[in-house]
Amino acid sequence: MTVLRLARSELKRMTGGLLPKLTILALALVPLLYGAVYLYANWDPYGKLNQIDAALVVEDSGAASAHGTRLEAGRKVAESLVDGHVFNWKSVASTEEADQGVSDGTYAFALKIPKDFSANLASPGSFDAANQAMLNVTTNDANNYLLSTIVDKLTTAVHTTVAKEVGEETANQLLTGFGTIHTQMLKASDGAGQLADGVARLHDGTVTLHQGTGELKSGATELYNGEVKLRDGATSLSAGAAQLSGGLTQLKDKTAALPANAQQLADGAAQVAAGNAALNTAMQGIPGQLAAANQAAQQAAAQGQRSRVVASTGHLVAAGVLTQAQADAVVADVDATPAPAAPSPAAAASAAKLQTAATQVQKLADGSAAVSAGASQLAGAAPALSDAVTKASAGADQLASGSATLAAGQQNAVDGAGKLVQGAQKLDDGAAQLETGAATASDGAGTLAGELAQGAGKVPNPDDAQKDSLSKVMADPVAVSNVSQAKAGSYGAGLAPFFLTLALWIGVFMLVQAMRPVTQRALASNAPAWKIAAGGWLPFLAVSAVQASLLTLVVDVGLGLDPAHPVLMWFLMLAAAMAFSAIIQGVVALLGSPGKLVVLILLVLQLVSSGGTFPWQTTPEPLHVVHQILPMGYVVSGMRHLIYGADLAIILPTMLGLVGYTLLGLAMSTAAVRKNKYWTLKTLKPEIAV
Repeated sequence: MTVLRLARSELKRMTGGLLPKLTILALALVPLLYGAVYLYANWDPYGKLNQIDAALVVEDSGAASAHGTRLEAGRKVAESLVDGHVFNWKSVASTEEADQGVSDGTYAFALKIPKDFSANLASPGSFDAANQAMLNVTTNDANNYLLSTIVDKLTTAVHTTVAKEVGEETANQLLTGFGTIHTQMLKASDGAGQLADGVARLHDGTVTLHQGTGELKSGATELYNGEVKLRDGATSLSAGAAQLSGGLTQLKDKTAALPANAQQLADGAAQVAAGNAALNTAMQGIPGQLAAANQAAQQAAAQGQRSRVVASTGHLVAAGVLTQAQADAVVADVDATPAPAAPSPAAAASAAKLQTAATQVQKLADGSAAVSAGASQLAGAAPALSDAVTKASAGADQLASGSATLAAGQQNAVDGAGKLVQGAQKLDDGAAQLETGAATASDGAGTLAGELAQGAGKVPNPDDAQKDSLSKVMADPVAVSNVSQAKAGSYGAGLAPFFLTLALWIGVFMLVQAMRPVTQRALASNAPAWKIAAGGWLPFLAVSAVQASLLTLVVDVGLGLDPAHPVLMWFLMLAAAMAFSAIIQGVVALLGSPGKLVVLILLVLQLVSSGGTFPWQTTPEPLHVVHQILPMGYVVSGMRHLIYGADLAIILPTMLGLVGYTLLGLAMSTAAVRKNKYWTLKTLKPEIAV
């Protein structure tokens, strides 16, 4: 018995009447019912969102924009939503009515634009406390769970559009502000340049001021030194004036009796003058008298009249002309000399002496007369001199007092000059600091002017075209350039790989409900086990191939899947049908009726691990192992590459893997044949039959 004969025998049995034929036809159409119909129902759900009623509440009262125009952002958003026809928007008067409509299912959701929407959008432009503009969305998962996700995408798109528009306006204002800052900084730079010039002139003035304060300090020092000298002079003057006052006081005291003494002197001088005059008169006659006396003496000697000589000399002693000794000498000469006929030499000498004395007495008389006259004048001037000395003493007292006051005042002047020197020193120090500060300020002003000029050059000053371009970039700085290496044309095309693969597994699984994995007649034959296993599998392969071909044709042509590689897609569908039929036939052949439950469990495991909707990497870790072991995940990945036009490098390994799964199924079927060649009571009467 050959493999083909075994397969043809099972197929004849299944097509022996009308009802079996209808059964085979129905089984061939099962993948269409699951795969094609589901894809048809969900082929483009996003294109039918305009059939969903959604409440739209516009309460925005508008606001004044930074340019003075009226901002009606809420109205513009509402108009753009209605014109977009994404949903069937229904205008609702109040928030309460919209919320009630969402609650009772009248509306799938509600979008509410609050009263302060425009005002909050305009707030960043004024740099006041900015508030975010809110779009209030009310959803109800009882209406539909996925609808909330769709609404989130819609509101995100609205948010992005509005934020971009408002961001452009705000950025435009910001760039305009930059231009204003640029202009003002240029003006500030010019002003700083003028300031630098002024500060430079100020520095020059402070240099001159410092020089002047230096000269002032030098002058103050010289003044102080002069005042010190003046003080010392005034002190010396005060001391001298005090001494003068003391001396004049003593002089006054000493000359107080001067007028009386001068008068007495005058009187005495007059008397002396008179006496000297009388003496002079007398003296002038003495030589003659002496000669006469000498003559008389000679005569008296001769005559012995000695007494006359004594009387005459006594008279002369009394007159003060001769001294007593002279008189005694004369008398002695007279006594010793005899009376000559002529005068003796001694007498002649005495006469000469007397003549000389007379001449001197004459001079004395003249001098005493002059002294008497001077004494008279002195006596006349003495009162005036005494008064003058008294006045000079009083003036000296005043001079001493004034010089003392002058000395005290000069000390004050010295102290003041010292303070002036200290002040001049401080002023000079301050001028030096001012000069240094002015130099620093001049440098700083120059630096400020330069930095402001550089800063103005760095502050942007865009023109209108640049502002428009830059504001768009600033409002939407990140643009996403999507390069799709492989792209599904629609939502249904995105689900097609998963549901086509799932439909094939379910279609093969339905075959075991009507077809026998291994016939009893074949088990009773003497054919090898692998032939019997292959003969039992081939009917499953034939029907599953028809299922795969019909499903591919309907999806490609009827639904318009338009795969990038339709022929390769069909081959992959056939390979998947081959592997699935071998595995399912082998499991059920090996395990019997419980094998159907195992196939169902394998279906569930592959549903959650194949990555048909979400990436399989997002599933729990244990399911990663399931994904690596079971075939459905590989078929889904291969279908995506063939339908969307991605890299075909994984197709050959996927095909070889499916061949491997086919051999695994045939191995299980062969084991089942070997097992079931030996009949037991369970074979004749199984515990459970499904």
